[in-house]
Amino acid sequence: MTNLRADLKLVVGAATAKALAKGLKIETVSDLLRHYPRRYAERGQLTDIAGLELGEHATVMARIERVNKRRMKARSGTLLEMVITDGKRRLQCTFFNQAWREKELVPGKNGLFAGKVTAFRDVLQLANPEYELFDADRQAEAMDDFLAEIIPVYPAAQGIPTWVIAKAVRQVLDVLEVDEDPMPIELLAQYGLPSLESALRGIHRPSGWDALNSARRRLKWDEAMAVQLIFAQRRHSLVSRPAKACPHTEGGILDAFDKRLPFALTSGQQEIGEEIARDLSTEHPMNRLLQGEVGSGKTVVALRAMLQVVDSGRQAAMLAPTEVLAAQHARSLREMLGDLGQAGELGGAENATRVTLLTGSMGAKERKKALLETVSGEAGIVVGTHALIQDTVSFADLGLVVVDEQHRFGVEQRDALRSRGSDETSPHVLVMTATPIPRTVAMTVYGDLETSALRVMPAGRSPIKTSVVPVAERPAWLDRAWQRVREECGKGHQAYIVCPRIGDEPASDKGDKRPALAVLDVAPELAEGPLKGLKIGALHGRMPADDKDAVMQAFAKGDLDVLVATTVIEVGVNVPNATAMVIMDADRFGISQLHQLRGRVGRGSVPGLCLLVTETLDGTTTRERLAAVESTTDGFELSRMDLELRREGDILGAAQSGKKSTLKLLSLLQDEEVIAEARARASEIVEKDPALGNYLGLAHMIADVVDEDRVEYLEKS
Repeated sequence: MTNLRADLKLVVGAATAKALAKGLKIETVSDLLRHYPRRYAERGQLTDIAGLELGEHATVMARIERVNKRRMKARSGTLLEMVITDGKRRLQCTFFNQAWREKELVPGKNGLFAGKVTAFRDVLQLANPEYELFDADRQAEAMDDFLAEIIPVYPAAQGIPTWVIAKAVRQVLDVLEVDEDPMPIELLAQYGLPSLESALRGIHRPSGWDALNSARRRLKWDEAMAVQLIFAQRRHSLVSRPAKACPHTEGGILDAFDKRLPFALTSGQQEIGEEIARDLSTEHPMNRLLQGEVGSGKTVVALRAMLQVVDSGRQAAMLAPTEVLAAQHARSLREMLGDLGQAGELGGAENATRVTLLTGSMGAKERKKALLETVSGEAGIVVGTHALIQDTVSFADLGLVVVDEQHRFGVEQRDALRSRGSDETSPHVLVMTATPIPRTVAMTVYGDLETSALRVMPAGRSPIKTSVVPVAERPAWLDRAWQRVREECGKGHQAYIVCPRIGDEPASDKGDKRPALAVLDVAPELAEGPLKGLKIGALHGRMPADDKDAVMQAFAKGDLDVLVATTVIEVGVNVPNATAMVIMDADRFGISQLHQLRGRVGRGSVPGLCLLVTETLDGTTTRERLAAVESTTDGFELSRMDLELRREGDILGAAQSGKKSTLKLLSLLQDEEVIAEARARASEIVEKDPALGNYLGLAHMIADVVDEDRVEYLEKS
């Protein structure tokens, strides 16, 4: 018999174990049994071909429709062409110099076909696919995998097709014995959950759909509990270190700022401002997520919070993901404050503070001055990039940390600033994102934070029209896109052209795609071609800080017609005269990133235009994503669409540490009840036993369900 901690090679043999480790990073019995089937098919049922993505390693269940053998003209040898169908769509399969396969690949036969999805003449195909036919002549052992009513289809990799994984799973289940269930017995009884061993058997070799659904429900609970236990422990550790109370000060700089505001705060800004003010007034460290649409006024809310802290005699730090955005924030904060942000300067207000910018690429003299202003407390507000986290940066008395665009930072970076308080205190923390987040994602991805949402947009924002430009199908549309840019510039407006890559780094192919378009290539091509005569500038993250600032200021002043840039302009950049944006290789960006990018236009009185240029083919999931962005500018609606289209297991990892998560079954759209219940139970357990010393099974489950890097981080916390 074997248990979940056992080395896989002891059960399935060295060769299979080596292949699983290399292709899928599966090394233990637990790793294999937590590698759940991607989908299931009933005997005789075919699997949809629709939605296959170029470059992915896919497995489809289909019927052979026709087979054709011919000599290749360009080179010697034979080409065996096969067309398979799921009853709705067809997929081309090709075999080079394997004519002998014609005898077994008989039209009418069903089977599993696995391989890398490529394209030939804009038609998707599998080249030299592996396959397993449902053939009555097969050996009994091979037949056993597919005799069940329900056939599991596993996420596979090159050289490890789904049927190899299924065989390994069967070998493991034949000798598996789970000594003790990690989930407390009272919790299993409360929610009517099966044992772990029963669930693992039921998910891999279900006797029927009811057994499969029961197994899935239990294993979803494992995932939800593992994640919520991590966050419960994090919340517990944060509360153990108090914050310094920063109550509102009558007649302070905040009151003076409010009196000067040239506009009325929206109802959302007022309500959330009051929540934050209450949080800051206590010794319980604030840990709040502020989410809101692009342009919803989050910066004003954050500034008012920072001024409340400054009024209490402490400092506030604002952390931005890029130097361009940090400089933009520092500039806009100074503009909003006016003489209230000019402490020590001629014309500064009597109770003024100072806004100091600190970034990694500053010159020695500038940096020394900024560091002195920070450590002395002369700077009430310090704005910077990740350079603010470095040990060489000291604050006089840090009371509040504002993290802009939380999704661009890892947990470790956020918590490094949390530990920068003085006298064993923790600063209050406010994190902001312009990517609206559904409640279940907030509970799962930002489980240690209270959440607030700005849904009311300030008056004066113009509508943005978004259109997909499918150049593979309609190449003439790209010419029209450049004409539209010229038309906008001809009216005295400006345009952004966004590229995925800088161009000074080695280009890497993704699947069979060409390298992504680059700023340093596209800018000169446009200047000599379709946008000749317009004043074009280039901006990217590896430019010297002074050069970046000069280019951005030139664009802001209207000295440039077109700015060709990477995603450094994704957030915070505010040029109301920019009315058009063309996003090249738009399929290389996610939904939230595209939504953020287009938020750079339509910021003035003129409607904005955003064109999404792509070579991807219609009918793919990638095109569905672009169509979703085209269909609405409602960020909250897009966030739901994003969840529906993405593999949900990637969400936790991307948002928390940049690494892939092992959430596989838990649906952040459909399992709100499970997530909420798991959060409540996890909080109760951690309240009684923060280190899980009496719940070793749960501690082991965290290691099984959540990736190793995140467990290491939890231990460091």
